[in-house]
Amino acid sequence: MARLKDLYLSELAPKLMQELQLKNAMEVPRVEKVVINMGLGEAIQNIKVLESAVEELSRITGQKAVITKAKRSIATFKLREGMPIGCMVTLRRERAYEFLDRLINVALPRVRDFKGVSPKGFDGRGNYTLGIREQLIFPEIDIEKIDKVKGLNVTVVTSARTDEEGRALLAALGMPFRKQSAAA
Repeated sequence: MARLKDLYLSELAPKLMQELQLKNAMEVPRVEKVVINMGLGEAIQNIKVLESAVEELSRITGQKAVITKAKRSIATFKLREGMPIGCMVTLRRERAYEFLDRLINVALPRVRDFKGVSPKGFDGRGNYTLGIREQLIFPEIDIEKIDKVKGLNVTVVTSARTDEEGRALLAALGMPFRKQSAAA
């Protein structure tokens, strides 16, 4: 079992149940899935960028990445419907917890001038999205083999009904949220 999932089941879930004043153990918010997405606009001109992105994303997550295609045509970007423009991976169960563990404890601390992740990335239903500017923060990536620095989005889908429940879950799992200033 993933280290973070074991910690969640043994310690964090009972603590969250008490903290959020929930009556049933099934009401405790949990991670349902983690979706990692790389959008590559330049894949229109250079398909090799997409191939390297798929390989890198597969290496980061430990699961094969799927190529995403454009849903509609946009003439100004010379984009046709059905053209490959990105890649994504959906992680569930054990792999989702393993990836979150590596993201929180290994990758995020490697970000330069890291002050924490924004607490404003919630969608109103307890799901959290985080943008990462470069894939180099993951130790699985070999810097010598990188042709171009690419960013990625990480969406953590939880069973929480509100942003407060989702924030409490992610904070309990160790997500380093930035302190909000009074001026903002």
